[in-house]
Amino acid sequence: MINKRLLIKNLLAHNDENSFYDKKRKIDIGFKEGKAKFLKHICALSNSNPKNNSYIVIGVEDEDNKIIGVDFFDDSKIQNLINAYLTNPPIVQYENISFPHLPDNKVVGLVTIRPNDKITSLRKNIWKYYGGSVFFRDGSISMPKVFDIEIKDVNSKIVAAIETHAQNNIEHTLDGVFDFMQTRKDYEPHYKVFKEFFVMCWAGQKKQVKNETFYSRVDIELINEQVRLFYSALDEVSIYYDDNTFKIVEYVKLGLQDSFKYYPLEETIISFFENVNYSIDTTLIFEPPQFDRKILHHIFNANNAILEKLNKGLSLTKREINDLNNLPATYLICYLNGFDIAIEKLTEIKPLLKAYNSDVYQLYKQTIRILRKVKYS
Repeated sequence: MINKRLLIKNLLAHNDENSFYDKKRKIDIGFKEGKAKFLKHICALSNSNPKNNSYIVIGVEDEDNKIIGVDFFDDSKIQNLINAYLTNPPIVQYENISFPHLPDNKVVGLVTIRPNDKITSLRKNIWKYYGGSVFFRDGSISMPKVFDIEIKDVNSKIVAAIETHAQNNIEHTLDGVFDFMQTRKDYEPHYKVFKEFFVMCWAGQKKQVKNETFYSRVDIELINEQVRLFYSALDEVSIYYDDNTFKIVEYVKLGLQDSFKYYPLEETIISFFENVNYSIDTTLIFEPPQFDRKILHHIFNANNAILEKLNKGLSLTKREINDLNNLPATYLICYLNGFDIAIEKLTEIKPLLKAYNSDVYQLYKQTIRILRKVKYS
């Protein structure tokens, strides 16, 4: 089993960006430009390496390989995005890899691209790239090219050697468990061994509601691979497990006019097998709450008035400041209730909230995370 933290270190230590590896400071697939560039790199790496895995490491400075980290990104529907925009899409996996020196809310993103031995191309236009375009790696750059020759397999031995040097061992696993238990000691850390091989660690603030147990500030890691499977400072999560599976049900808090409920958003089941393998199956179980359209029209217009004042740099009233905290979530509710233009408002307000207040911006990012999951399901 590959220790993903070691894999990233090997990629950074021994290889500059090339035809099987790329690194980014960050990606942003919430907007067309970022989405298009991400798809271009996936397409190019898949085409340039028809016989071996390719990788993108996210959260690294380009000049000196300094690991700065990015926000935890748990979009399990990223394969749906790849399938929607690429012909002959590769299998793409995004994983969040924890590093001890990073803050709790930061990880390194690792994108693994497994080719299908076919030429991958854009299925349709996106941003400035045309449908039908084929990209390849030219050194460290993803370039559009006309495909007229057979691609030579020049990287398989190199990639195999890198992956071999990143294999996990007992020392790395134990170090990972001790590190987790120490780091999360204020949040009731737990661990469980599955199939005498896999070690899961999790922690969170426990809350009992009637006969149900929920956790907030949840951190869940598969220690063998140093992969963080879940992290959130806001959401409520329920956790269930037996000898073969570990299940996470995530809830989101939504509502209007100071009346809120927790709605099940997503269920993730991690199944462990005797052949030293495991699978992760994620199912969206969200049923959007429906509200009276007259009330939604009133809230939508009030949100737009706040947005206009922010655009003009005007001061907000106490009531408007309170409404601003709920603005991302109420725009989301409007969108889920048929106000399609609300998604444009969410895009428009991002830089304003980022400049206004870090707490409000964190609420915005949580809202966009929910929207991503719903949109690509």
